[in-house]
Amino acid sequence: MSKRPSITERSAQAGPGPASRTLAAFIFASRWLQAPLYLGLIVAQAVYVVLFFVELWHLVENVIATGHITETDVMLSVLALIDIVMIANLLIMVIIGGYETFVSKIRVQGHHDEPEWLSHVNTNLLKVKLAVSIISISSIHLLKTFIEVGRMDNGVVLNADGSVLYSSDGVMWEVAIHLAFIVSAIALAWIDRMSQHHPTGETGGLSVGKIEAGLRGDESPAAVPVGAPAPAPADTGFVTVRIPAGTRLPEGAEVLPNDR
Repeated sequence: MSKRPSITERSAQAGPGPASRTLAAFIFASRWLQAPLYLGLIVAQAVYVVLFFVELWHLVENVIATGHITETDVMLSVLALIDIVMIANLLIMVIIGGYETFVSKIRVQGHHDEPEWLSHVNTNLLKVKLAVSIISISSIHLLKTFIEVGRMDNGVVLNADGSVLYSSDGVMWEVAIHLAFIVSAIALAWIDRMSQHHPTGETGGLSVGKIEAGLRGDESPAAVPVGAPAPAPADTGFVTVRIPAGTRLPEGAEVLPNDR
């Protein structure tokens, strides 16, 4: 004997109305407003490509024109090129990861150039990778500073025009900011690790798979959620469970009156 659905159950089965579905679809489609932002970042990356070759040309030109460029000058120029590359990598990560997470799937599964991290990208992973990229960029700038402060005199490094390029206080602030980036990255990685190890299955809820397992009689007592009615003895031929209203029942299940 089947139980007649109540008013609440019938309304839950009916689902949202046309107005609600239209509004939800409009809100969901608003994610495409972010697409021009990622296209703008692609333009910014093209600018960095031009800047890279300009810096590379200056390095080659200085070597050819002067012929006596020092190792320190070459190292500073190479660090400037590495800095541009690291920023370009950061842009790629933001463009691809952000678009994949917040706009639409890129669908490059099976492509031989698919990034390894793209298959399991999420907001926490993206934040951690961005933090690591920022630390790498900060390390390049800090290394350039350490090279320059080798010629520090009276606590300052002067430009060719006599202006102050670096000072002792400025170097200390750079180190402090770099350490702050490291602490932030560690905190983000710890939060991501905690979220991955957070137990999500022990909520006391029921699923269709658990109900089917109970009907077949192959569900162990340890697998029954806390708070759910215990299965009836095997000789009765059935189990009794409670499920939310509107849930689709598996084959062989039936709704019993409340008094049973």
